[in-house]
Amino acid sequence: MKQCGNVIEVRYMRSVPAAIVEKVSAELYVDKRTGEVKEFRHAENRADSKASVAQSLRKLRDLINTNLAEPENALWVTLTYAENMRDAKRLYEDFRRFWQRFRYYLDKHEYPPAEYITAAEPQGRGAWHLHCLFLFPEKAPFIPNADMARIWGYGFTKSKSLQGIDNPGLYLTAYLGDMELSEALRTGNTKGQIAEAEITDAQGKRQKKAIIKGARLRLYPPGFNLYRASRGVKRPEIWQITEAEAQALIHGAPLTYEKTVAITDEAGAIKNIINYRQYNCASKEGGQLDTTEKAIPPENP
Repeated sequence: MKQCGNVIEVRYMRSVPAAIVEKVSAELYVDKRTGEVKEFRHAENRADSKASVAQSLRKLRDLINTNLAEPENALWVTLTYAENMRDAKRLYEDFRRFWQRFRYYLDKHEYPPAEYITAAEPQGRGAWHLHCLFLFPEKAPFIPNADMARIWGYGFTKSKSLQGIDNPGLYLTAYLGDMELSEALRTGNTKGQIAEAEITDAQGKRQKKAIIKGARLRLYPPGFNLYRASRGVKRPEIWQITEAEAQALIHGAPLTYEKTVAITDEAGAIKNIINYRQYNCASKEGGQLDTTEKAIPPENP
């Protein structure tokens, strides 16, 4: 069972599979079934390694949900460049300097200190955007966009509200993988499944647009860290408990997603069953989960 703010995830397995590989170095691993030492096959870009991309986005989604149980305590700001800035290393160096200036601004105006979660988004033309969540211990202060742009200093900034979004982690990580159809056609990045999604425009209005799922993932360089977080950001809480104990901790939160997968061998015999469920406390009557009433596991689960 994993709690990420208002979102609780339960994963049930009939049996826990044993690890079949052991990493030796960045280049080599041991296959425990045969004892052979083999080389890792490195992907050319992040989209070539579906498991790696899925894991990165899942970790980011969980991190966001863990720290956004109360959306009014956060600012969601997108930092952009006026120039076509393509240097991934410069991106995070520019943010480091921005963060120093931003902390000084908060202190000067006697605002509470903040933590951050940042995620980089590559554009079809090659430039970078940086999505930032600034997390405060109380209601986030209003900061004029003109002030934010001046502190950033490299281009435009955009601030958006997260009010009314039950699963902000899922909502925000969609920006990092999917691409609007118009941008995909303009840049020739059209490989992927076309779907319809709700997009928030520059004025904060939501509208439905056609997207290509996963198209943006191909723009990330291999080995690139999609996101970073400051030291004080909370991490998800994970417990290994029984199904009965999990249901007692969920205490009435509505089920929002469920998937069951059967693992079979070559003969078709079922070797394992994995059931994944997601519950959202923000959807309960009365609003979001009170952090003083968060799920507490039994002793010695």
